[in-house]
Amino acid sequence: MNDELIPRDGLDGARAWCHVIYGLHTLAVVVGVAGAATVAGAFVFGVPSLIAVFLNYLKRGEVRGTWLDSHFRWQIRTFWFTLLWLLVYGLLVITIIGIPVAWLLIVFLGVWVAYRVVRGWLALAGRRPVGSP
Repeated sequence: MNDELIPRDGLDGARAWCHVIYGLHTLAVVVGVAGAATVAGAFVFGVPSLIAVFLNYLKRGEVRGTWLDSHFRWQIRTFWFTLLWLLVYGLLVITIIGIPVAWLLIVFLGVWVAYRVVRGWLALAGRRPVGSP
């Protein structure tokens, strides 16, 4: 993305909401690490992330066409891809042969979720879209 085409003014409220959403996702990851749940499970089924994804969809229209749009898309995709991979995990774990693969998948998925939250929040703090150098 060309920075000259990305409006930076007038987005302070939406940017604050984006910080709140990353904070809620981070809380879900911490609950997953500290609690009995997996990181991915807490991320998808935990109240903080459910509130976060609801806010993503609620506030998404306010940022359409701005640099914050990439963050909202990043957060929403992280949630839905995590849910998809949890379904794959569920299918693997119900088979005897798939259990070792399922355990590797759930560990990888937890690391991936944490990475996505940290990378996105750092990009937001730097006032740049997710995925830009």
